Amino acid sequence: MFNIIARKTLLEYCKRYPLASLALQEWYHEMIQHGFRNFNELKLVYGNSSLIADDRVVFNIMGNKYRLIVRIVFKYKTIQIKWFGNHAEYDEIDVGSTKFKKGKS
Repeated sequence: MFNIIARKTLLEYCKRYPLASLALQEWYHEMIQHGFRNFNELKLVYGNSSLIADDRVVFNIMGNKYRLIVRIVFKYKTIQIKWFGNHAEYDEIDVGSTKFKKGKS
């Protein structure tokens, strides 16, 4: 079972992107129930996920309409939400260093 840091951040993104709210909440509930030991195990369930710099994983949400970036530390079963936005917004960011900013994407 994973501990997801800053559920409040996820809820903020749900407000900003109401069309993706249900999908984000489903992702949250799926992740807190799984006990992935490493990225390979996660990849078996989330085949479209990508591992990038700084232990970050990118998830495609709603058939790739949106992207979710999180930092996962498998050893401690911890996930930190870094960023969420649509595909066009994703193309404009530095995936390896972007982070949540209240009131901004």
